[in-house]
Amino acid sequence: MQPSRQRRVWPWVAGLIIVLLALFAAYTWVVLNWSYSSGERAGYVQKFSKKGWLCKTWEGELAMVNMPGTLSEKFYFTVPDGAVAAKINKSLGKRVSLTYDQHIGVPSTCFADTEYFVKDVRVVE
Repeated sequence: MQPSRQRRVWPWVAGLIIVLLALFAAYTWVVLNWSYSSGERAGYVQKFSKKGWLCKTWEGELAMVNMPGTLSEKFYFTVPDGAVAAKINKSLGKRVSLTYDQHIGVPSTCFADTEYFVKDVRVVE
């Protein structure tokens, strides 16, 4: 390539990279702030820990028992808020109801291991 042609190509390449990064950032923002669905699940928190090499996230497992004597179904979830994580830690061993939002298409496990983000917890008597 000629030197003058190289000088004309680099601004286009840099512009394309900036546009792609902006699109990725916009996609990530939409996925993390727009909920696909929301609901509640009740059961007993079996596992709850802070995981990750670089990005630490609270990850948990809720055992949902429909009827006594049946196998439990597991609900895997992520807690992005430290205050909610503290409430879950205080309620370990008790039956709880988790309020969650589902975020489909989260681009990295740095934000969460699951698509279910718990936003509140309450103890069920």
